[in-house]
Amino acid sequence: MFHSYLVNSLKFHKDRCINCKRCIEVCPHGVFSAGESHVELVHQARCMECGACALNCPVQAIEVESGVGCAWAMIRAALRGRDMDSGECSCGGDAGSCCGIE
Repeated sequence: MFHSYLVNSLKFHKDRCINCKRCIEVCPHGVFSAGESHVELVHQARCMECGACALNCPVQAIEVESGVGCAWAMIRAALRGRDMDSGECSCGGDAGSCCGIE
């Protein structure tokens, strides 16, 4: 079975990373972790595609298509006065995913 919630638009180019760790500071789901010469992409499935990491990366080592995924689903649900349990989130909701509870 294909788990669509494990697929997202996040792309990390570690060869461009200067280890500033801004992505670690701004990511609300702990997608990145500190490494010796560059940060490590450790939990890609947790990415909710908010775009904070890409916007704060000074060397464009991170690409993400914001406006899709769970971040957008949460915004849409809030604007429509619904909660996330109403089926707005399409990521699956398993633990470790962007909508799951750990």
